[in-house]
Formats: sequence, structure tokens, C-alpha cells
Amino acid sequence: MTTPRMTTHANPEHGAAAPLVSDAELAGLRAAIERQLPAYLADLERLVNVDCGSYTKEGVDEIARWTTARLTELGANVTAFPNDRGLGDTLVAELDGTDPAGPTLLCLAHMDTVFDPGTVAERPFMIQDGIATGPGVTDMKAGLLAGLNAISALAEVLGGLPLARLIFVANPDEEIGSPVSREHITRAARHADACLVLECARANGDIVSSRKGNIGYTITVHGRAAHAGIEPEKGRSAIVEAARLVHDLHALNGRWPSVTVNVGVIAGGTRSNVVPERCSLKVDLRAIRRDELEAAGAAIRALTEPRAVPDVTIEVADTSGHRPMERLERSSRLVDLTVGLAGDLGFELRDTTTGGASDANTTAGMGVPTIDGLGPIGGLDHAPGEYLEVASIMPRTTLLAALFAAIGRDPIIRGWRAEREERAEREEREARPATGSELP
Repeated sequence: MTTPRMTTHANPEHGAAAPLVSDAELAGLRAAIERQLPAYLADLERLVNVDCGSYTKEGVDEIARWTTARLTELGANVTAFPNDRGLGDTLVAELDGTDPAGPTLLCLAHMDTVFDPGTVAERPFMIQDGIATGPGVTDMKAGLLAGLNAISALAEVLGGLPLARLIFVANPDEEIGSPVSREHITRAARHADACLVLECARANGDIVSSRKGNIGYTITVHGRAAHAGIEPEKGRSAIVEAARLVHDLHALNGRWPSVTVNVGVIAGGTRSNVVPERCSLKVDLRAIRRDELEAAGAAIRALTEPRAVPDVTIEVADTSGHRPMERLERSSRLVDLTVGLAGDLGFELRDTTTGGASDANTTAGMGVPTIDGLGPIGGLDHAPGEYLEVASIMPRTTLLAALFAAIGRDPIIRGWRAEREERAEREEREARPATGSELP
């Protein structure tokens, strides 16, 4: 007796288990993506060889113009949203699918890197022994291109996307916490039944089903300056108090199972013969669970009550943050579909938790079923040795295209749409003001 594949649905006529994506369709998608590979690599070289750090607006906007042109070629309606913070434009593209009764899928990719201008000149894109390198090659130009090529392959093989609608957001500021794009991601997520984030897979090939949330803090200690040799007793050392804080903050590690606290930057003082009147700390807090993140955040603020030095004051400011990407029950359905399709394509796949935050934290925090790490395989993100395994491009892009189709056809996910629409209608009715015309 043959065991039906996980990626199946019941055939209403015969009662048999039929695959959501057939072997013939998988073969067709694989062949289409293989034909695209030379163009993919040429596009990857072009995009990587643009300095597009988050604060390099001209470079990020160059990537945005290229991405807009490509999405438009694929039939999408693309809107660019500028901002008043000197960052690149956020792109929101909408593409109608071939099934008006199907779900709406949200895809997220970012266009920025962490690298400063001049990085491309120092180490431009190159491929050697099957490994591609260059700034942003895996974080995340490869994932951005995988999404675009998956859409193209589905158009070629299936005649379009078997969804009601695809919303594709390409944002300019993920590496700095998405300060200008988050409102656009949030708005799109309210209309989505599932979300796929196209960051590359982990170095071992795992996809991501949960991520730590994070909060960034700037803690500033204000003391009192004095001559360190003549009258040090009149001073109040901000550095001494800051040193106490560093010790106590790092002591929070281990208090909760998933919490990590790190003081990454400390700056203070002016000269060795001056009692320092100011010292600042940059602190990173992360946790998998929202309750642990909130508890640790409260503990950090409690630690700022001055204890080591009298007469100092301490200010605490939240500078950035993401909700935890907790693995939602419905996200498990997306994991199961992805793992099953990978098996159909001939390779093993697992999901994992990672400490880094992404835009997946935002959508999962809103309750939208979300998985991440769906791009090709790479590693050493944010480092000079960042790399991409070229051999992973074709199977991972094929997997992504097949996942689009499986999500559109899966009866369980299609049921999520009905629930979302009913909830939206109910909320609209409850928010509607009474007119006084209702009969008693």
C-alpha cells in the first residue's frame, strides 16, 4: 500500500489523496527555474554590485527601480512609498492570481544591506568553486531574486499564481529594524492569510519557524564633572555607575530560558583627569517568548535605579525592537507543506529557531501564519565572508514556487481566508457608529 504524500488533498470524485502539486508540475517548475539560472546569476551580480546599505538611499533606490521593473514585467501593480527620514522607498506590489476564491499570500524581501559605501569596490561579487560572495549576496539579494523567479516560473508552467492575490513587499530598511516600512508591512499583513519571508535558509539548509524578538536600549548615565586630581570628591562618576550597570545587565542572562542581554557599546568621559559626567550604553535584549521579553525589559529598567554612585541620574530609551516570532499553530501547517514538498523534490528539510529578528517577527506577532528562511542556502551574514551556495539556487527556488501553489490549493489555508473575512466584517460592524434608525 502506497503512503500518500503529506502535500495532498482529497479528490472529491474518487476519495483518493491527490497531491497539491503534481509530479509533472514539480518537474515543469524545476525545468523552468533551471532555464532561468544564467539570468538569475547575472541579476545577482548586478544587484550585489550596488552599495545599498540601509543609509545609502541612492543605492537602495537603484535596487528598488530594478525590482519595480521586474515586478511590473511579471504583471504586478507596484507602488513606491517614499519617507521623510532619508531612507529608500518601500515597494508594495500586488499581483492578481488565477483563483479568485483562493487565499491572499504576503511575501517579504528587503533590498538593503548592513555595508557602508565602498564595500563593493573592496570585494565585488564573484563565484569561485560553486560559492558566490559579495555584500548582501545571501542577506538578501538571493532571496529577493528567488521570489521573483518563482513567480515567473509559475506563470510559465501554471499560467499564473493559483491564489486570489499575492502582495509582495520589498523594503529598504530591514537591517535597521524596518522603521519606515513596518507600517506598510503591517497594513498588507491585515489582508493576508499567510506570509512567506524570503531571507535565505540557514547554513545547514533549515528554514525558520520562530525568531527571537528584540528590544534595543540606549541607557545614559548623567554624573557630575570634577578635577580628578584636585577635588575628585566633588565629582560623580558616570562611568563607575555604568560599570555597575554592565555587570548587572549581563547577570540577567540565564534568568529566563530564552533571554539574552548584551551591552554592545559603551562610551563616556572626556579626559583621564576629569571625573566623567556622562556615559552611555547600547544594550540588546532578545527572547523567543513575548512574556520573557517583557519580563526582562522590566528588569532592565529596574536595574537603572542608581546604587553604586550617589547623585547620578539614568535615562532609558527604547531605540528599536521586534515582537518575538513565536511559532503559531497555523505556521506549523506552512512548515508541513514546505517539508513535504522538499521531500517530493528529493531533499530533506527541517525548521528551526534563530536569534536574529526579521520582518517575520512583525507578521507573526500580528497572528499571521508565517515562515522564514525560504531563500537559497548561505551563511556568514553581515560579515566579509558572507556567501551563497550556488547549487542551492535551483532546488530552493523550485521549492518556493511549489509552495506558492500548495498554499493556494490547500483547503485548510483556504479556510483561513473565510475566517479572516468574517472577522473583518464583524470588526467593521462593531466599529460602525449607531445611526438611531434601527427598529426596537
